[in-house]
Amino acid sequence: MPALSASNESGPLRRFVRLSLRDQLRLVALALLLPLIDRKLRRGGLREAQAWLARWQGHATPRACTSADLADAEQLARLANIAGRRGFYANTCLRQSLAVHWWLHRRGLRPQLRIGAQASDGALDAHAWVELDGTPLAQSRELPPVFARLRD
Repeated sequence: MPALSASNESGPLRRFVRLSLRDQLRLVALALLLPLIDRKLRRGGLREAQAWLARWQGHATPRACTSADLADAEQLARLANIAGRRGFYANTCLRQSLAVHWWLHRRGLRPQLRIGAQASDGALDAHAWVELDGTPLAQSRELPPVFARLRD
């Protein structure tokens, strides 16, 4: 039997199988949710997409964010990033952030959607992310200044 190459050992399927069952299910759910958010954004814009998501938010009792909630939210944001890059088709940070914001809100947490921009080499660099308890989730780069504080 031939030996597996390093690329096969760390391929997307192997990494997926190594996730917990809970994270596997969340990743699949996010991969299904992102195209729906994309469609709403393309048809009606940001406010309409937010209103549509709010209708599916439920009525979770607001609660304080614990360190376990923060760690779990960080993992959820990483999963949204994976779903956005490897899902049915590529999705932007805005779509991923809307999905994470919606998911955390359903759990009774109070995330904040942030959008920032800065000029970089004559181009506008924009980014969207979610903060929970003042912590930016799954961000590996310096964030641009926030220019929009959107309705949560």
